[in-house]
Amino acid sequence: MSLTARLERGAVGLGTLAVGAGPVVVIGGAGADARWINLRDHHGRVPAAESVAAVRADWSGPVLVEPFSVADLPEIAANAAGVVVGAAWMQDFQLVRAVARLGLPVLVQRAPSATLEEWLAIADYCVAEGNDSVVLCESGSRTHLGGVTLDLALMRAAREKSGRPVLADLGGDPALAAAAVAAGADGLLLSPGATEQEALAAHEAVKIVGAVTRREDPDSLLTARDAIDRVDAALAVLLERRAELAGTIQRLKPVGGFAGRDMDRERRLVADMARRAPTLGEDRLALIMNAVIEAGLHLAEERMTTHRG
Repeated sequence: MSLTARLERGAVGLGTLAVGAGPVVVIGGAGADARWINLRDHHGRVPAAESVAAVRADWSGPVLVEPFSVADLPEIAANAAGVVVGAAWMQDFQLVRAVARLGLPVLVQRAPSATLEEWLAIADYCVAEGNDSVVLCESGSRTHLGGVTLDLALMRAAREKSGRPVLADLGGDPALAAAAVAAGADGLLLSPGATEQEALAAHEAVKIVGAVTRREDPDSLLTARDAIDRVDAALAVLLERRAELAGTIQRLKPVGGFAGRDMDRERRLVADMARRAPTLGEDRLALIMNAVIEAGLHLAEERMTTHRG
């Protein structure tokens, strides 16, 4: 789907990135789809322009900035693709209004104690200032061990009630990415200092879980191929897991290998799959699964031969 089409369907544009229609986006440090900077970490000592320039040294994509105060906003307006209203500042209405007036997309993190109504009200403040490009972000709360506790049910409710894109703030814990994507997050927010490995883990969850839980409607060859790549990634993971389980079965069966195939079970398996894939139907699925099963049997035989050798 083109960027224009995505924006028409309620997505929010961050430079060339669309949040809320199409694949889940990852925002964070190195390796993410977009990067963000928290000026509060510097206590206002580093100018916004200087912070953005440091990121721009090796990154040409979208950059979001969380201001330390309203004094940072002119430089943010000139250098950034969006503004982050941090959880600590969510109910600073003067700051929210000033941020909205910049005309840049606004990402609003939920304060830990904020209700759904209070959170959504911040988006209304932005709209009142003429800015409807608002992305909500469920930030949850930090545990004493440095982890994150997210309210994924509240995140879903915010998405359904507002119709706006919603992100899940994972902090430095990409292990939560799969749950967030499965719960319907339109994006994942990692810490500004997230490593490439952390971003890679988040992207992997986007590919694998997103391919299963999110339908896409591409309208160009490029976006269709990107969508198929995500489905193929999920297929590869599932096929690898199936091969491992099939190998276990071969070790447990009294008669293994091709001689031990249970054709009645395979027919039932295909019929059950056809309920979930009616377009393919039993005949096509039978061909596909025969190839999958035979590949697994060949692999099991190779491993048994290697083990005996």
